[in-house]
Amino acid sequence: MNPQLQYQVEQFFYRKSELCDAQDWDAYLELFDENSEFHLPQWDSEHVYTTDPKRGMSLIYYASRSGLEDRIFRIRTGKAASASPMPRTLHAINNVRIAEHEGGLLQVRLNWQTSYYRLGTSEEFYGWATYHLRPSGDSFRITRKHVVLLNDTINSVLDFYHL
Repeated sequence: MNPQLQYQVEQFFYRKSELCDAQDWDAYLELFDENSEFHLPQWDSEHVYTTDPKRGMSLIYYASRSGLEDRIFRIRTGKAASASPMPRTLHAINNVRIAEHEGGLLQVRLNWQTSYYRLGTSEEFYGWATYHLRPSGDSFRITRKHVVLLNDTINSVLDFYHL
């Protein structure tokens, strides 16, 4: 793998994490292509999760960026009671692996962990994710985000900003 590409992709995901932690939603949304899919499947059993968001249950599914935009609109306008107050988050990623994907896209697999603090309680979510990235200028745009949440016994709110 090209070391320069590895560096650029890692920096892209560090920036994405930083924007989410800072709740800079406009810049965060710009990282996603308008037609990007966002999928967080539900586990069917201890080791099998749903793969088709149109046929199986999902914890979160947005067929395009407009679903994410709508969620951010509700957070900004106070219409999302589950996100009030917003938690403080800290996203960490590791084990970034890059492969070429069809149509000139990159497929990036990574592990992630998000620690958060809300209403006097600290918790964390963790798992792995597969992204499809399209080169865009000197950066990338996310065309697909597929997240697997390993600790899916959820004691509080789960939202896109936890992933």
